[in-house]
Amino acid sequence: MSDAIQMLEVMIGAQLAREELPSRERIRDLIAALRKSPICADVTDEQAENLALFFEATHGVTMTVGSVLTEESYHPWLDDAKAKITPYYWDRYRKLLAEKGFSGQVLATLDKVTDTILNALENPQKPGPWDRRGMIVGHVQSGKTANYTGLICKAADAGYRLVVVIAGIHNNLRNQTQRRIDEGFVGRDSANIASNRADKFIGVGKFDKTRRPVTFTSSIKDFNSTLANGVGVPLKNLTEPAVFVIKKNSKTLENLINWLQQHNARIGTSKIDAPMLLVDDEADNASINTKSREEASKINGQIRTLLKIFDRSCYVGYTATPFANIFIDPSSSTEMLGQDLFPRHFIVSLDPPTNYFGARKVFIDSPSQVLRSISDNEGVFPLVHKKDFKVTATPGSLKTAIRAFVLGRAIRLGRGEEHFHCSMLVNVSRFTDVQRQLRNEIHEFIGFLKSSIRVNGSLKEEKALLDSEIAALHKVWLEEFASTTEFDWKRVQGLLNEAIQPISVVEVNSRSAGSLNYNDHAKTGLNVIAVGGYALSRGLTLEGLMVSYFLRNSVMYDTLMQMGRWFGYRSGYEDLCRVWMPEAAEGWYAHITESIDELREELRQMEEANATPEQFGLKVRSHPDTLIVTAYNKMGSGEEIRVSVGLANQFVETSILRSDKGSLASNREAVINMVKALRAIGKPLSEGNRTREGFLISDVPVEIVRQFLAAFRNHPVSMLTDPAPLLRYISDRQDTELAKWDILFPSLGGKDPNTLADSSLGVEIRCQRRSSGKKSTESILYVTEKQRVASRGIEKAGLSKDEMEKAESEYRKTHEPKNDKSIINYPDRIYRAVRKRPLLIVHLLAIGDKDADLSHTVPVVAWGISFPSTQMEEKLVEYVVNDTWKKENFRDEFDEEEEDGDQE
Repeated sequence: MSDAIQMLEVMIGAQLAREELPSRERIRDLIAALRKSPICADVTDEQAENLALFFEATHGVTMTVGSVLTEESYHPWLDDAKAKITPYYWDRYRKLLAEKGFSGQVLATLDKVTDTILNALENPQKPGPWDRRGMIVGHVQSGKTANYTGLICKAADAGYRLVVVIAGIHNNLRNQTQRRIDEGFVGRDSANIASNRADKFIGVGKFDKTRRPVTFTSSIKDFNSTLANGVGVPLKNLTEPAVFVIKKNSKTLENLINWLQQHNARIGTSKIDAPMLLVDDEADNASINTKSREEASKINGQIRTLLKIFDRSCYVGYTATPFANIFIDPSSSTEMLGQDLFPRHFIVSLDPPTNYFGARKVFIDSPSQVLRSISDNEGVFPLVHKKDFKVTATPGSLKTAIRAFVLGRAIRLGRGEEHFHCSMLVNVSRFTDVQRQLRNEIHEFIGFLKSSIRVNGSLKEEKALLDSEIAALHKVWLEEFASTTEFDWKRVQGLLNEAIQPISVVEVNSRSAGSLNYNDHAKTGLNVIAVGGYALSRGLTLEGLMVSYFLRNSVMYDTLMQMGRWFGYRSGYEDLCRVWMPEAAEGWYAHITESIDELREELRQMEEANATPEQFGLKVRSHPDTLIVTAYNKMGSGEEIRVSVGLANQFVETSILRSDKGSLASNREAVINMVKALRAIGKPLSEGNRTREGFLISDVPVEIVRQFLAAFRNHPVSMLTDPAPLLRYISDRQDTELAKWDILFPSLGGKDPNTLADSSLGVEIRCQRRSSGKKSTESILYVTEKQRVASRGIEKAGLSKDEMEKAESEYRKTHEPKNDKSIINYPDRIYRAVRKRPLLIVHLLAIGDKDADLSHTVPVVAWGISFPSTQMEEKLVEYVVNDTWKKENFRDEFDEEEEDGDQE
């Protein structure tokens, strides 16, 4: 990128940041006016139009304020205090974000959101003692660091004297966070601290350096007392705020606590008077008091000790996973409130900007565009392996993903993005020795590609394609990009050498010397394939991440979501982004995405009802998915695990079934008996019941449903469909909300001769085709790799047209499409909210491969229930987590824990 274009980009960005929603005409008029300047005379029409399109995309981005819950005794203070606050630090930071291309509308919303959070903290001018505890719920890679940097700036303007940022458990994440705080708040490169080198002003320091916050940590060194003493000034004598960016490590916390008490406490006490803000990034990780994990509990105690040192303190935990353990103490609701880090004073849910590339887009709205399945790994790189596993080859799918990365970079070069960062993530093992071996394998493969492209890439197309590596690249281009990008193969081939030569392969973990310091490559762009495990799974940002290859076996919600480094902002290259993962992982991600969306919606509704953080915490704890989270927290504890769950407005289904012949026959008999019972009360299953979804019978007495559920032989691993708690829940409402039911028997349309057509129920049901998951055995059947039975939209069944429109119009109020061409994918949960009767779905499934002839197989029975919301006081039912369920869900985690003496 030429100096003239860079200058033009900076000037336009600064101007547009002051305008909330500039039109495309306004953007082009501004570019035309600035091109008249002599310094921009060399900018071509094509370059100017590319710049206009960039700003059009950037400044069309909008963002809304999220939801806020506060405790009942909350008293806002910020509006009254603003007249006395000089926004020095915030103004500098706002200018920096404008220079980075944040739209005026997004900046205005960020200003409002950070005001909302600051207002939820305590007024730092208020005499002590006081303390506040809160939580900010963001999205993975959605800009939480930008948010809390803005909050720190405003807190410093308001009078907070000390800021502590706890930034992850790995050095690379802490260093990255320090650099961002340097850039957005301090204004100086902290690497120069405690050296004889002159100050290097960066970020906000380029706008105004008359006031300088003091940092006691640097971008190359975590906190230690020697460095802190080298600053040479006690906290009480500082004229500007002090900031510490520390690793979430018990030794570091111990050192900080000791230093603060020894050097800064009031004489004769162990307390410090200065108002302190503690920002806990990734607050669900290691900060939680889980009794079964000694180190986590130790860190929890140290954070609480750190807060107690100060007479006046505020704790703000940032997380992207609302299922964080802080809400889910396994013992009791009173213990949940007894935890000092519970956000009892406020919870704020952040809404991401409209250009956020998040879980819903990847796993719900556009999975076919982004996701690619891995099915060829087991022979060469098994999902479950030990720490001494020897890597001797790479899966073909990984080579395909690497080729897609090279092609994507070539296309970005064609779009004029030659100095932009480009990254690929490879996360396939938690073991550092395995990561190192794989890094070497990928390095060797990239070397082969580089040689082929260097020698033959410049030849004419026909001759170049005689090279097997270039032919393989061409094949991936045809499959992935030919129909969606603006360039033909000739243009892409011509850019391959420039695209691949700068690419390096870096190992990123606690033992490696590999670096992801993108700042060192700000002018040229860093082009890297990052191979790692846990160090790539929490907080660390991979700039320009385009292709991800993910092969991990965890089913833990927070772990999976945090491993999703591919979420974020992909302006200008979103169409090139690809994620390779096993089909089972796709299913888990889709489920978790829906669950988290559900809880965000619950938070929004609770805000409207003026609910408190305590009430939201209790709601999270009663969600069915707490079975997974709570069981994992207590895994290996040897005690019986009891979890109370709310089933109102929930959907449960038998995605794991008994597959022995006796159980399969018994379950078919249960359906036949239910159909007989329906006929006996004058509700026969017949062609008159046919609907678009299948055969629907309405207003069925609850007793017929109860008899079916009691007769169905449930697999103990299918915990939520355990008949005992389900029947208890139904019994509590069988005279009121659950007295009458709708029953749906899904049936496919069409006349595919390979489809199983079953007439055992008196009508022809064309059975839905489902595959058998890889973990299936002679005694257990996993319905598909994704463990999903029902198709999307099935919960519409039984609703009137008016009810469906009501549900969809309510959803559109908070989920408007980005443009007229966007299609809204309505989640099934919105139909539950308007349902008056519960819906029992009885599936007859044809189990087999996708293209197999299943016309002569025997149907397998499964079922699902869509429970309506309740107008009564919600009564929870208790599930007892059995060992069979625990070992089946977490068997890989058990195996790895036993073998893992050398994890990163």
